Amino acid sequence: MSLQFSVLASGSSGNAIYVATEKQKLLIDAGLSGRKLEHLFKKIDCCPEDLDGILVTHEHSDHIKGLGVFARRYKLPIYANKKTWTAMEDVIGEIALEQKFEFPVEAVKTFGDLDVESFGVSHDAAEPMFFTFHHNGKKLTLATDMGYVSDRIKGVIKDSDMFIFESNHDVNMLMMGRYPWNVKRRILSDHGHVSNEDAAHALADVIGSKTTRIYLAHLSRDNNMKDLARLSVQQILEERGFTIGAGLELYDTDPSIPTKLAAV
Repeated sequence: MSLQFSVLASGSSGNAIYVATEKQKLLIDAGLSGRKLEHLFKKIDCCPEDLDGILVTHEHSDHIKGLGVFARRYKLPIYANKKTWTAMEDVIGEIALEQKFEFPVEAVKTFGDLDVESFGVSHDAAEPMFFTFHHNGKKLTLATDMGYVSDRIKGVIKDSDMFIFESNHDVNMLMMGRYPWNVKRRILSDHGHVSNEDAAHALADVIGSKTTRIYLAHLSRDNNMKDLARLSVQQILEERGFTIGAGLELYDTDPSIPTKLAAV
């Protein structure tokens, strides 16, 4: 079995990603209610009962809303770094000691036939981190909730077969929108979120000969649109010498509709 995944939900209202191999099935973040997560699993014909664990990127509610409920219901181990555990422990409710595991930032942890590499990002959370998944020579990167994409991150994620990558906002929509200035400033800061344009330039630096798919993720409900994000990223990538549709494809993600289960 190849490395498979589905972006179950992505956006400011909630985030959850499913990653699976023959021997391991993991949920990354649980930012929706337990009932909603179960509904999303049904849509991709997968069962939460088959999960082996939950990886947590950071403690913001759109990433852990259903974490406690889901972990208790299915008796799932939770993996997070120490600072994230401290930040979210009072929010997710009581978790049995045998379900609590530490996954440090800048580390590699092996889950059966799947190696998971964590890397830190710049975001306004305790110690946010995201993941690159390695299986049988294939590489899948999940990278959202970043104020900017550092050279260190680019080195970790470079030449992934597939990327799930933040394309949070259109700067003009954000600046013209209804958000108060302090929120706009936070989004635009080095601890906020990556814009469509910044995402495209970062992707141009890390796309390699193996890269076939890019999923644009964590789009703002108020400050972005799927078509706008895709067109903005495509235009910049083509200006940087890439051809979309010739072995390299762009895909949308959605807050409530999972992507089809895809193989890396």
